[in-house]
Order: sequence, then C-alpha cells, then structure tokens
Amino acid sequence: MSNKDYKELTPAELAVMRILWDKKQALARDILNEMPEPKPAYNTVSTVIRVLEKKGFVGHKAYGTTYEYFPLVPKREYTSNFLQSMMHNLFGGSKAAFMSFFAEEESMTQEEISELEQLMQKVEERKKVNSEQ
Repeated sequence: MSNKDYKELTPAELAVMRILWDKKQALARDILNEMPEPKPAYNTVSTVIRVLEKKGFVGHKAYGTTYEYFPLVPKREYTSNFLQSMMHNLFGGSKAAFMSFFAEEESMTQEEISELEQLMQKVEERKKVNSEQ
C-alpha cells in the first residue's frame, strides 16, 4: 500500500489489526475471543473486518463458508505511514520537532533519554556500515 493509498484506522479497526498482526491469521470468532471485555458483538467484528478488507488492510482465504483473515499491510508499514502523517500534519515534517515534543511534553526520564540515545547511535552505525558497502 503506497502512501497515497494510506488510510488512518479507526480505534475498532486498529484493535482488529493488532490481533491479526499478532496472530498472523484468524477466524472472526478468534479475533472476537482476543478482544478485551466488554467484547463487541460478533456482527460488529465481522463488519469491521469487511471494512478493513475494502480498505485493503485485510485479505481472506475461504474454506467453504468459513473465512480465515490475514493482514495485507504489515504493522511496521502502517506504523511508519501513521507516524509520518502525524509528523507532517502536526510538526511540519520535522523529525527533530516531533522527538522534541515527546522529550519535553511527556517528561521523559533520564533512562528513557539514554535508551533513545543508544537507539540513535545504533541507527547511525547501521547507516555508516550500509554507506561503506
């Protein structure tokens, strides 16, 4: 799914996708069983799945009248598109402004800042290795 085809998921759609990303494939009743209480009606879950199919996020295999659903959009791709859209819409596309917001507004602990610095160092090391190849 390209960026231009990207559609933000509703909370209900995201709940179904989280289960499918985790399980890789599932029947509608399996998805319902994984949902937290209070569980929605089976018909509600089926409707959400059909909407996700129309949006191109979910596919299915038919076994007679039983359908097994699976994600068509990887979690990482959805997450990347979602965050890029948020960064563009709220922070003018600035990654620094995006990260700064969380560091300042969310009161990151020193441990979290150190963890982020270590992650950034690993990214830089990977970029350096890739550019040398």
